[in-house]
Amino acid sequence: MPVQVTLDDVLRKRGLSGKEVAQRVGLSETQLSLFRSNKVRGIRFATLARLCLVLECEPGELLAYARDPDDLRSS
Repeated sequence: MPVQVTLDDVLRKRGLSGKEVAQRVGLSETQLSLFRSNKVRGIRFATLARLCLVLECEPGELLAYARDPDDLRSS
C-alpha cells in the first residue's frame, strides 16, 4: 500500500509510548497498534484529529505517501 503510517517516528521524537498515547486519545492499545502497523484500511477524521492534538502535530506527520504508478489501475 502506498500510504504508510509514520506514527512510530512521531512517538519516538516525542518520547511517548503507544500505551500513553492510546489512553490520552481514547483508543485501545490494540486499535493504536493496528494503526501503527499499517493493518487498517482507514481512520476516522475524528481519531486522526485527536492523535494530532495529543501529539501536537499535523496529519502529514503521521502518514507518508510513496508514489506508485499501479495506484491508477482499477482494483
